[in-house]
Amino acid sequence: MNIIGKRLPKVDSWDKVVGATKYAGDLSLPRMVHARILRSTMPHARILNVDVRAAQELPGVCAVITGRDVPIKYGILPSSQDEEALCVDKVRFVGDPVAAVAAIDPETAERALELIEVEYETLTPVLSIPDALDETRDAIHDEAHADHHNIHKLVALEFGDLAAGFAQADYVLEDTYFYQGNTHLALEEHAALAAYSPDGHLTLWSSTQTPHYVHRALAKTLELPPSRIRVIAPAIGGGFGGKTDPFAHEIVACKLAMLTGRPVKIMLNREEVFYCHRGRHPVLMWVKMGVRSDGEPTALHFRTMLDGGAYGSYGVASTYYTGALQTVTYKIPAYKFEGMRVFTNKPPCGPKRGHGTPQPRFALEVHLDKIAQHLGLDPAEYRKRFVVDDNTKTVNHLTITTCGLRECIDKVVEASGYQKKKDEGGRMKDEINPAHSSFTPHPSSLRRGLGLACGAYLSGAGLPIYWNDMPHSGVIVKVDRSGGVAVFCGSTDIGQGSDSLLAYIAAEEFGIDVRDVRVVTADTDLTPVDLGSYSSRVTVMTGNACLEAIRPLKEKILDTAAEKLMVPAESLSFRKGEIVCEDDDARRLKWNEAVVLAETKYGTLSGTGSYKPPKRAGPYKGSGVGVTPSYSYSACAAQVSVDIETGQVKVEKVWIAHDAGRALNPLLVEGQTEGSVYMGVGEALMEEMTYRGGLHKTPSLLDYKSPTTLDMPEIHTFLVETLDPEGPYGAKEAGQGPLLPVPPAIANAVFDAVGVRIDETPITPEKILKALSDTSSSAEKTKGRAPRVGPKDFPQAPYPEPIRVEPPASAPKLR
Repeated sequence: MNIIGKRLPKVDSWDKVVGATKYAGDLSLPRMVHARILRSTMPHARILNVDVRAAQELPGVCAVITGRDVPIKYGILPSSQDEEALCVDKVRFVGDPVAAVAAIDPETAERALELIEVEYETLTPVLSIPDALDETRDAIHDEAHADHHNIHKLVALEFGDLAAGFAQADYVLEDTYFYQGNTHLALEEHAALAAYSPDGHLTLWSSTQTPHYVHRALAKTLELPPSRIRVIAPAIGGGFGGKTDPFAHEIVACKLAMLTGRPVKIMLNREEVFYCHRGRHPVLMWVKMGVRSDGEPTALHFRTMLDGGAYGSYGVASTYYTGALQTVTYKIPAYKFEGMRVFTNKPPCGPKRGHGTPQPRFALEVHLDKIAQHLGLDPAEYRKRFVVDDNTKTVNHLTITTCGLRECIDKVVEASGYQKKKDEGGRMKDEINPAHSSFTPHPSSLRRGLGLACGAYLSGAGLPIYWNDMPHSGVIVKVDRSGGVAVFCGSTDIGQGSDSLLAYIAAEEFGIDVRDVRVVTADTDLTPVDLGSYSSRVTVMTGNACLEAIRPLKEKILDTAAEKLMVPAESLSFRKGEIVCEDDDARRLKWNEAVVLAETKYGTLSGTGSYKPPKRAGPYKGSGVGVTPSYSYSACAAQVSVDIETGQVKVEKVWIAHDAGRALNPLLVEGQTEGSVYMGVGEALMEEMTYRGGLHKTPSLLDYKSPTTLDMPEIHTFLVETLDPEGPYGAKEAGQGPLLPVPPAIANAVFDAVGVRIDETPITPEKILKALSDTSSSAEKTKGRAPRVGPKDFPQAPYPEPIRVEPPASAPKLR
């Protein structure tokens, strides 16, 4: 191949390097006014009155609206239509939008907000999972939006004979874990610009990952015909899932544009982004696993409690995701999952890179490490023995096509010197080199450890957010008589390189230079529908759609070229701007000449392609979550040093191997993988969304701790290519899966270094010092277990009677 598999720059890289790229915040239109949103200062309260008269009278104010002007509820999932663009009767978290102002400049809009008076009736806030389980607390939503009081969603599923599985186990381990919530921290804040034309057409430019779903939300909330709404996603300065919901500011900007007849621009500040973030759910987990003496799993029982914040967002799907993918890495013959998501009076959580899967992966991989330690098994070899096989089904009816996890484990074990660095007791040899450590004041207090963990993720969700039988992705390809190629697709490039992917495929198939391909994306008027950039779906789904659009065009061009060259069409191939006869190299035709011949014979050259994932859902409610065309796999080894005097952890090196099928551009896949490592290090060691009385404690880039370049380890990346039959050229996902094994690998490395378990994130110095100080009197030690810091118990919860499902014939079996 000339393009696929090569290390090429992204097609938009030059514009970004020289600062020519236009983001939503850069856009401006004539007569444009600016909008700001008044947000609640109360975590939970009824709205008794909103007085906007003084704001309306302020010179320079063009319009003021409240919830009464946009009362229709919306939400990303059909089952969670519980949000309002501006709150009508009640606020549910500090930062909930209450009123909005459009004015001639941002300063006037801010002054107008200060003049709006809101009268509240305070309600008891629900600020934790135990609070949500307390039925004496005020309900956050009515019964239409909750399974029970402040419990948003309850799930209980059982696959196979769990009781028999535990009965056959030689060792059973139970433990609890907690994964703290965190946010996306995209460099670009949310921004939107709306314009309403005199003929009744609405256009919205927004920093969104899902223009199609925003389009649907606008049609519903503004009661406009969908055909008169256009949503355009300009270049996006980072998303990571934080821009996949329809947001209040998008609806507000459009409503104000309709009222004023002028373009309206709204840009959220950093504090607002922290409050409306839709980031990682805090999840409390209980794990019970049974294994034989050689470590073979016999049964797994997994419980999760998600703190969802004030609204539904993607929460129903997130709840299922905390259980669905536990079975796609290792052979589990019996599995029970119970999940619960609660409403609290905090900013709503949603999808962040990995969407509901890093939390349970952290728990499972640390749990496996504990089992391996108890049984005296090598953690790497132990995992390898029970990895799922190609072309099989899991106990919960998920289809495995290809799995390169064994090779991933081998790669990181060999590169890290994993075996050589372990002594007979299983701990890493003390090879501290102060020159490579940031803790030089006390080199004698440093301890070094090495940890391993694995993960898996899906290549796009197998079902759309609103169920239908239409394609998930569509592509139109146009070939011009000049030889230029244009690719139109609704997908959104959020920095991962999806625009480049489309250009690479077109250039590869037509044998032309990538620079001769133009890509037009994320415009609901010009491009066919694509569901958006989330769940690592774009490579497989838009890639396949693009190939389907191109191949009929290739047939037409080859047909006319064959007539001209007087050879069979099947003997021709596209090669470096020409069409060449493989049997007679002298017979060749320039690309643009062949295009002219084809257009002369067939007329305008355009092709359409679409893609729908294979239908693979199991025979039970909720089986659509976790279904995908293919799963990616990752293994990670992390080397850390821990200062036992300060508790500080330094991640020194990370070895990460990722099975992405075929790497369409290894440079971009490596970039995605290393970006996942960066995010995983932050979530493991420092990132957390914490609140006091509903107020965010660190809503700024200064106070919210995330890794800097000085905190980043040396990263060694390995790509494992399995050539999956479901993906374009054999590709699978690369955007989210590599994050999953990083936090548990770091946690396991910390244990290897200092002999204490930190069973929650973030792994802070305070927690390490607490665990170390408890080593002599720890109750855990008296049970023969390592001292730990983590949740001590799991609350009683009203999980329903599980739906019992018979496993598929090819699922792992109990012996």
